[in-house]
Amino acid sequence: METRDASISRRSLLRGAALAAVMVPLGVSLASCAAPGGGGGGGAAGGTKSADNPFGIAANSKVDAVIFNGGYGVDYVENAAKVMEGNKKLGGVTVKVSSSTKIAQELQPRFVGGNPPDLIDNSGANQIGWNTILDQLETLDDVLDANNLEGTKISDTLYGGVKDPGTFDGKFVALNYVMTVYGIWYSEKLFKDNGFTVPTSWQDLKALGEAAKAKGKYLFVWGKEAATYYQTLVVDSAVIQGGDDVRLPLENLKADAWSNPIIQDILNIFYELIQAGYMKPGGAGTQFTQAQSQWSLDQAALLYPSGSWIENEMKKQTADGFTMKGIGELPLDGNQKTPKGTLRAEAGEPFIVPSKAKNPAGGKELLRTMLSKESATAFAKSKLAPTIVKGIVPDDGFGSSALVSQKELLDKAGDNVFTIKAFGLYGMNSDQLPIWNSFLDGKMTVAEITKALQDLTDKIRNDSSIKKIEIK
Repeated sequence: METRDASISRRSLLRGAALAAVMVPLGVSLASCAAPGGGGGGGAAGGTKSADNPFGIAANSKVDAVIFNGGYGVDYVENAAKVMEGNKKLGGVTVKVSSSTKIAQELQPRFVGGNPPDLIDNSGANQIGWNTILDQLETLDDVLDANNLEGTKISDTLYGGVKDPGTFDGKFVALNYVMTVYGIWYSEKLFKDNGFTVPTSWQDLKALGEAAKAKGKYLFVWGKEAATYYQTLVVDSAVIQGGDDVRLPLENLKADAWSNPIIQDILNIFYELIQAGYMKPGGAGTQFTQAQSQWSLDQAALLYPSGSWIENEMKKQTADGFTMKGIGELPLDGNQKTPKGTLRAEAGEPFIVPSKAKNPAGGKELLRTMLSKESATAFAKSKLAPTIVKGIVPDDGFGSSALVSQKELLDKAGDNVFTIKAFGLYGMNSDQLPIWNSFLDGKMTVAEITKALQDLTDKIRNDSSIKKIEIK
């Protein structure tokens, strides 16, 4: 898993929280040196707070940032650091940006020693478990309350729902920088050339599967490590259809959460699609990027559910002229309870500021600089991915049709966005993968997959060694 890029963190950015159950000795050690978040208790003497220096960073101070070096690299933070160093209103600040692919291994000793960096991108497959450090992190509400470099209140410049992934027990401690849109991706050219109709609900998928089969193609494809992408599709679709009546029981590990009638209706349709042969067989034995290549390069399947990292992940294995587009995950039918355009979209790449850092004000100032229009636009242009700052992607998406789709979906959704935390928070993905591989392979009925998923949910709910966090 370490060899995979930063999309791992975007797909499971909260998974580390559940590691507390297997990191008890470390959790105890870290707790012993914990300082309450939000106080800046470990920092050096600061400067005077002002509109141009909202966190009171001291003149001539140094800022230490450690950034996960994954699919997005670290240059976007280095570029923001240069802007910050050139900000004469801060009085000669210098910023050191270091890269890491093993955040937990390299930075946990610094937390224990009481000298963590001022800013950390706690990302990647080796991120630090959230439950082990929550009490040692600054709250970041003051970052969103500050003005950006252009003079606009930062919270007014961001997409809706961006605080949710980084809020634990009511404390906003992680600012996730990259906006991820969950959707269904397809080749606009392939659809036009074959007269396929883009689906608008699960009710449309049988006809589209039949049309694909007539052209010698499949409706869907999957790979063994990414079988739970289809769990994401099913759950998100059910939430879009039924709202919090579906989401909250799943998030809070309720008994019979998986028996919700909307989830059952979608699973029944999905089962029929699989049994009809519209899912390309063999995915349980296929590496996930190979399966994705069957979609993006070979065009053996019409649709693929994924987060918006898919374009960057498959950029070297996509057919010429593919013209990747995305639609939101599908409601069950035309009677969804949520507003039209409701979307699962959540911020990834979680940035944190440790309270015992030498210069937490400097860490926050670097975040403020990254949230400027200049820095956010530079990121979107070079990485072909939107940040949490809205209004920075032009209509042409810097030449990316997939990025245009993301912009359109986010603009249409507005504040009607949601996220799903529980599966990552409690580390459920590894146990859910074999369940979904069996279902997609046609070896499980709807009743069987429902029982298997509910049994796993019940096991976690009844495990007293795992701290439960109420999700609202």
